[in-house]
Amino acid sequence: MKSKASLTHVDRDGRPAMVDVSDKTVTAREAVAQCRVRFPAAVAAQLRASGLKSKKGAVIDTAIIAGTMAVKRTHELIPFCHPLPIDGCRFSVDWDGDNALMIECAVKTTHRTGVEMEALTGATVAALTVYDMCKALSHAIVLGPAKLLGKRGGKRDFGKRDPGRGAGKGA
Repeated sequence: MKSKASLTHVDRDGRPAMVDVSDKTVTAREAVAQCRVRFPAAVAAQLRASGLKSKKGAVIDTAIIAGTMAVKRTHELIPFCHPLPIDGCRFSVDWDGDNALMIECAVKTTHRTGVEMEALTGATVAALTVYDMCKALSHAIVLGPAKLLGKRGGKRDFGKRDPGRGAGKGA
């Protein structure tokens, strides 16, 4: 019989605690996450016409840089994330229908713990950067959902593998 899942970031007394990964095996780990950015139709048309450039500059290039920086600093943002050596980080940004961008972030490490939080942070910060780059056009831009698409390495594999839908492609 499978054991019941439990929270990992609390100790026996229910207090916050970082997970001890010292007994885990070092393995190759990867995770892929995505976040959607939906624009009002007129804004999407304007962005398509401008080649995804705004008054602030190249929207996608800036989002990828911001997302990559966020991946590398996830442990500074999420209290119980371990600082990890990032072996690879790739983004895919493609139009999803007429009015939305889909941002995927794939992260790899060789360590004792996975990179799900890094992939989610990268995709989400990239989406936030798109919002920031485009908010002069509209504040009706909607972010989300953000979700984990897959992970490999560790106890359980889940979902899809890197590369994502054309990882590394621009919009």
